[in-house]
Amino acid sequence: MRIILLGPPGAGKGTQAKVLAGRLSLSHISTGDILRVNVSEGTRLGLEAKDFMDRGGLVPDSLVNKMLDERLDKADAKMGFILDGYPRTINQAEALSGMLKKRNLDIDFVFYLDTTESVIIQRLTGRLVCRLCGANFHIKNMPPKLTMVCDNCGGALYQRQDDKEETIRRRLEVYIKESLPLIRYYQEQNKLHRISADGDPESVLDVVIRLVKARNDTNKV
Repeated sequence: MRIILLGPPGAGKGTQAKVLAGRLSLSHISTGDILRVNVSEGTRLGLEAKDFMDRGGLVPDSLVNKMLDERLDKADAKMGFILDGYPRTINQAEALSGMLKKRNLDIDFVFYLDTTESVIIQRLTGRLVCRLCGANFHIKNMPPKLTMVCDNCGGALYQRQDDKEETIRRRLEVYIKESLPLIRYYQEQNKLHRISADGDPESVLDVVIRLVKARNDTNKV
C-alpha cells in the first residue's frame, strides 16, 4: 500500500505518518529525512543539494525527485510506504506518478489533514525545539519536565522564528494558494480523502485506519 499525507503546517503530518507507518507496517518516507541523509553521507546528490543550501537557495525539485527515486528502490519501500512532505507541487506529483508508473505501482490513498487556522496557530506558536537533538515539545500539549530543557538530551529548547503567529499566517496563505492545484489533481483521480485534523492525533489516526481497512475488506470480497 502506498499513501500520501497532505496538509498545512501544524496539521500533524509527521506525527501521523510515523504512527501510521508502524500500525500498517509501511515505511515512513520523509523528503526532509532523505535530504539530510544524502547531505550527511556526502552522496553525489547530497553534495549537489548542499551547494544550493550553502548559497541560501532552495534545493530544486529535480534534485529532490532524484533522491526520492533512489529511495523508492530500497527493499523496505517496495513493501509499501507513507510519503510525508512530498509532493508539494503539481510538478512533483507528476514526477512521482512517473516514478511509480515505471515500477508498475500507483498511489492508493491521499489523505488531506484539514486543519483550521486557529488550531494551527495554537499548535505551532507553542512548539519548542531542542537545539541539540531537534526533538519537539509543546508548551501546553507536551511540555518538557524542566522548563525549556529537552527531556531527551538536556539541550536548550527554543521557539523557531517561523513559529511566530504573524509568520504562521503568512505561511498558511502561501500553502493554501500553492496546494489548491495539488488537491484538485488528486481529487480528479478519486484518491483524495479530507479528514478533519483539529482533534487529538489518535482520533485522526482512527479515521485513517478505518478508511484503509474498508478498502482492504472490499478488495477481499
